[in-house]
Amino acid sequence: MRRLNNLPGLVGKNKTFNLGESKVASDQSVSKKISQFCIRLEAKQRLRFNYGLTERQLLKYVRIARKTRGSTGQVLLQLLEMRLDNIIFQLGLASTIPAARQLVNHRHILVNQRIVDIPSYRRKPKDIITIRNRPTSYNSVKKESFEGQKIPDHLTLSLLKTDQPTGLVNHMASRESVDLNLNELLVVEYYSRKA
Repeated sequence: MRRLNNLPGLVGKNKTFNLGESKVASDQSVSKKISQFCIRLEAKQRLRFNYGLTERQLLKYVRIARKTRGSTGQVLLQLLEMRLDNIIFQLGLASTIPAARQLVNHRHILVNQRIVDIPSYRRKPKDIITIRNRPTSYNSVKKESFEGQKIPDHLTLSLLKTDQPTGLVNHMASRESVDLNLNELLVVEYYSRKA
């Protein structure tokens, strides 16, 4: 986990990991050649841990991305970015993706005025995401969490007169809006043998 460095979905957008100088002097002199498999595996693990997916879920997304027209890597990132738990995190309604997943599981989120309790629910353009109108739902989403956040261009966040945050999906996510330092082609190459 420490090896994967900063994963915004796991540690939050504003927080950073400071790993410090934990290497021993003897490790610095020994240089290992890292295999291509290791590089691909690490890219896959970064993607998996950032979005909080199981191996089976990620494999399913890779298979869907392969069947879809377009670049497999970009379609894969697009599918992952349009998940409901990730959109709630990107809107700033939750500090991490696991916290966003908990909000969805506990039925605090409405999509187009309907309760949705499936974190992997795939969002489409023009979908409206709001918080359920009950006191426990408002308490679970802190007001400070969505003030001053940088929101990707495919999403819009607005506050209604009742201080209820409302998110709108403008269009499908693009590669530029993904805030993850990762080469998605390495993930596709990793799964080229399995799928």
